[in-house]
Amino acid sequence: MFSSYGRRLLAAPLSKIVPLLEATGISPNGLSVIGFCFSTLIAVLLAFGLLVVGGILLIFAALFDTLDGALARATGQVSKFGAFLDSTLDRYSEGVILIGLTYYYAQLGSSTLELVLLGITLLGSLMVSYTRARAEALGFEAKVGLLQRPERVVILVIGLITGWMTIALAILALFTNVTALQRILAVKQEAEAVERQRRQAPEGFLFAAKLTRTLTHEVDEGWR
Repeated sequence: MFSSYGRRLLAAPLSKIVPLLEATGISPNGLSVIGFCFSTLIAVLLAFGLLVVGGILLIFAALFDTLDGALARATGQVSKFGAFLDSTLDRYSEGVILIGLTYYYAQLGSSTLELVLLGITLLGSLMVSYTRARAEALGFEAKVGLLQRPERVVILVIGLITGWMTIALAILALFTNVTALQRILAVKQEAEAVERQRRQAPEGFLFAAKLTRTLTHEVDEGWR
């Protein structure tokens, strides 16, 4: 939902920032690591109760997260390992943020609901990523879903800045898992369609269809 809109919105600012980064000589992978370190710093701030400050910095972290891919494309340094590293560190970044919040609410001693919601959110976020990764490993697509990573960040930022954290966590806990379910159903439908084709089509057609899905997967490396 926000993912495609956000890319269009950020295209112009990124086009001005990327040349400056290129001039420093920093690599896209280096940017990915710096982004994770920034997220870890935010997690520490959240753990000590600086929720509004953490929410504001999370906005910058989200913007920073788009720079490594833009720099890789601009400098011709796009690589499979770079995409893998970026996605992996994105998962770690999201995880440490939620762990920081878990520590904060655990110290309050009277926030059982928030702790449960954080646990469900962490599980749902991991499953959103895993369902797509596993689907693509099998040659399917699983890009559907209400709450991909940009949407999750937006909801969390709003909750942190406004103080409506319980509501934000409830939305995240519910719809991350709804998103994972949407992807499971999407893969089920695609798998059933492939099975129908297998029963009806000649072997050569099936090979061409599988090759097309594989090539599409290699080209498309958007946000999970």
